[in-house]
Amino acid sequence: MLLHVLLASAFHLLAVSAATINLDWNITWVLANPDGLQERPVIGINGQWPPPVLNFTKDDRIVANVYNGLGNESTSIHWHGMYQNGTNYMDGAPGVTQCQIAPGATMIYNFTLDQTGTYWYHSHTRGQYPDGLRQALLIEDPMNPYAGQYDVSHVITLSDWYHEQMPTLLGRFLAKTNPTGAEPVPKAALMNDTQNLTLSVESGKTYLFHLVNIGAFATQYFWIEDHTMKIVEVDGIWTEAVETSIIQISSAQRYSVLVTMKNDTTSLNPNVTGWLVYNKAAENPAPTDLTKFNPYDDFNLLPMDGLGIFPDADYTVTLDLTMNNLGDGANYAFFNGISYTTPVVPTLYSVLSSGVGASNPLVYGTYTNPHVLNKDSIVDIVLNNDDKGKHPFHLHGHAFQVIYRSDQDAGHFDPGNHSAYPNTPMRRDTVAIRPGGNFVLRFKADNPGIWLFHCHIQWHMDAGLAATMIEAPFDIQKKLSIPENHYQVCNASGTQISGNAAGNKENFLDLTGEPEQVANLPKGFTARGIVALVFSCLAAIVGLVSIFW
Repeated sequence: MLLHVLLASAFHLLAVSAATINLDWNITWVLANPDGLQERPVIGINGQWPPPVLNFTKDDRIVANVYNGLGNESTSIHWHGMYQNGTNYMDGAPGVTQCQIAPGATMIYNFTLDQTGTYWYHSHTRGQYPDGLRQALLIEDPMNPYAGQYDVSHVITLSDWYHEQMPTLLGRFLAKTNPTGAEPVPKAALMNDTQNLTLSVESGKTYLFHLVNIGAFATQYFWIEDHTMKIVEVDGIWTEAVETSIIQISSAQRYSVLVTMKNDTTSLNPNVTGWLVYNKAAENPAPTDLTKFNPYDDFNLLPMDGLGIFPDADYTVTLDLTMNNLGDGANYAFFNGISYTTPVVPTLYSVLSSGVGASNPLVYGTYTNPHVLNKDSIVDIVLNNDDKGKHPFHLHGHAFQVIYRSDQDAGHFDPGNHSAYPNTPMRRDTVAIRPGGNFVLRFKADNPGIWLFHCHIQWHMDAGLAATMIEAPFDIQKKLSIPENHYQVCNASGTQISGNAAGNKENFLDLTGEPEQVANLPKGFTARGIVALVFSCLAAIVGLVSIFW
């Protein structure tokens, strides 16, 4: 039996009472060769790679002392999918809710796990997590609605893998020599950070598999040949069970599925990515052609809690996604013509220092794509994809309702002409938009904080595909207080802790000196023109070399 796509290291979930879990982490470089093709430096924890799978129970408290022992890079830890209600400063997004952890500095993340399900943690520092600093995080639910319906649970991580380090790859990606914005192609696909995973199972037993795509770029397709899966959870939301033969998992998405093993133990082995092993003596079967399967459409999932659609939106954020070249010849990503650029002062710190001006989006700069949301307002995010690629979008701090998603090449969303919204929409925190299509996400702004909304393809995030939600800024001022340790981290990195996006503290509407996106191309230049110019130059060089020879 073939387990297709990437499989992660398996472990059993243990139900324990709420506790304080102390994590003392030294983020370091180690050597690894997960695909067996090339050893390379990767980012590990306490000298080990892969990083540890984290296994908690609801209401546990995490106290993570994160020391940056890399020596040559700053770092951070984002707890992906954690709502951080009341602890926005623990979200882990540098330039947004914290400062970078400089080499030699220690940051303390301290928060309570008041939710359950399948999550992961990763660096949110520019381009870093594909170098290895990412892993699954599970929170056991004492009230699990499917408890008693399975015998054992396992976690399976899926990821893409590169042989070169991210600073090198990013330098090539965001360069005039890559004017079309072609993303670096991964060298391998991994399950549980290996290509030689075996997963022992017993016939007749039912398993709960937690699937997590911790990759930087590739969408994964997961299936188990000759077995049916029942989807029961997405992104921390329990769903009504639905059967499927294959699941499409975009970067940063998570699924939990129930799978009952066959009573026949004659032959169940996986392909190059992983095996479910009934009979260790059996030969590996040939993989089935992927085109024989149709992935289940996550839009049709029903949350088990039955939460109905929120009322009509009080505020609509409309974002038009484009990819284009700027004046340095490189290809960037944009929302409404703006490519996200990190401000001088982390946005949360600007909220806390701007007083009555905190409700003015101008405080947070032009290039952070800021949107100020009133407390408890209903918010729609309408995204129109003017790109020919598919993009997975993640909202920090919330699980949103997906109330509409168009087919491919449908163009922009038309509020006066669309199918009826579902009465009980699917909820999750990461959803993919189709090429040339659109979607509408709805959530309630009931979690004061600064929350990024961004593409989770690492290349596109680093190319500027992000916006900032400033949610209930006056409630933030009343209720949030930055821990002293976090200010120490800012001091170690030389980051300013008050002022607007430009660092101005006297006049918060004065954005003189704010970090800006690269200037536009000279009038008349296009991506095609740049390509022609580049190849013309290369041809000229080749010609001169030939003449010289």
